Amino acid sequence: MGGRACRLGHFRGEESVKGLRVMVVVCMLWACQTAMVWAEGFALTEWSSRGLSLAGGMVGRADDPSAIAYNAAGITQLPGTRVMGGFAAIAPMGTIDLDLANGGRTSTTTKPNIWPAPHAYITHQLNDRFWLGLGMFARFGLGNEFSESWTGRYNLTSVNFQTFSLVPTVAMKVNEVLSLSAGVEVMYAAFSMNQQIPSWQIINYFPQQGPDSRLTLDGTGWGAGLHVGAHFHMTDQLSLGITYKSPVTLNINGTVDYSRHHANLLADQGQVPHTIDTDAHSTVHLPDSFAVGLAYQPLDNLSFEVGTVFTRWSTYDSLNIYFDSDYQSISHKNWRDGWNFNASVEYEPLDWLALRAGIWYETPVINEAHADFMVPSNGRTGASVGAGFKWGNWTLDLAYAHLWVNGVDYAETDAAGIHSTVSGIRGGSSRDTVANIYSVSIGYTF
Repeated sequence: MGGRACRLGHFRGEESVKGLRVMVVVCMLWACQTAMVWAEGFALTEWSSRGLSLAGGMVGRADDPSAIAYNAAGITQLPGTRVMGGFAAIAPMGTIDLDLANGGRTSTTTKPNIWPAPHAYITHQLNDRFWLGLGMFARFGLGNEFSESWTGRYNLTSVNFQTFSLVPTVAMKVNEVLSLSAGVEVMYAAFSMNQQIPSWQIINYFPQQGPDSRLTLDGTGWGAGLHVGAHFHMTDQLSLGITYKSPVTLNINGTVDYSRHHANLLADQGQVPHTIDTDAHSTVHLPDSFAVGLAYQPLDNLSFEVGTVFTRWSTYDSLNIYFDSDYQSISHKNWRDGWNFNASVEYEPLDWLALRAGIWYETPVINEAHADFMVPSNGRTGASVGAGFKWGNWTLDLAYAHLWVNGVDYAETDAAGIHSTVSGIRGGSSRDTVANIYSVSIGYTF
């Protein structure tokens, strides 16, 4: 696709307006949607349909507008002005088996949900040396929902954590071999969680288990970070990409509401909060990541890439929520650093058609000694396919991916609300956790 002409005729002007309309629609969709999925940890990489079908193999290629998310140094390969927008629809499913103190066993399957993860990008060439870019995508997200009456309800019934990153970027072509980029990330986050609070009350002069009260926590917050990247066009066939995304600290403030307000002996003992509506706050430390991708293009219509992403999940040591009513919800995490290994291939049998496939593996990061029902993932494997189409200045990318998620053992966890006399749980594990991901992206070159 060619660059933007210095003088645009009436017809090209109409095309530009159409392209801008697409971008506006994508941004409106972005504003209305969330970005949730079961992920290893809860990092997201569904930043474009092409990127998804290539298993994230866009660090070394970095040759479309979604490079702003994968490796922004690569946008120096894009002449003129380009826009891209779309979303992924993510459908996770899994089952948790719980062993009970009375010798019984229960199995609960998560509620079926589809979590959308939108993305939007624009790149513009200023001159032969400098490019500007703007990306909107989600680096982190999590969604999970169970029945409000399920056995593990005292730990969690639902969670919805969404982030939106706005990343203005500048890239510089140092020479014909090296390009560099830097971007500032402004991240908005929204967090919602529900769980049931058990109660013991004096009924007919005797302590007995009373009705549950549903706790609803809603909060929002902001954070900031930095993205830097480098792209080396080593030969006509080999390119190397390196990128770093800094950690982001989110300061989240919100409210805690309860469905019932009653006396509770467990609250008097400090085991659970008193059911008093209150404000709350938390600080969440999201990890930094470092990615490397090596792309090989033996033919003009054939390319391969292998890469790895290192995410420093060891910085995520706790998720503590402080209630203004003087109660503290302390949740230890102590996760391990994680690795993603990916490989992909892209083949263009026709000028207007590209076929893609990829595979990846992510190492486990959670600490099962503190495992909860918020992230029932212990390493995962993925496979993806996709296709790209070109019509004049327009592009359409489609992708599908399937994830196989390893199970979590809850036998030794100290997470609140799991091993307790009230819950009656003495162990358990997750199983059959999978996710299907469908994605579409539309692009336009001015």
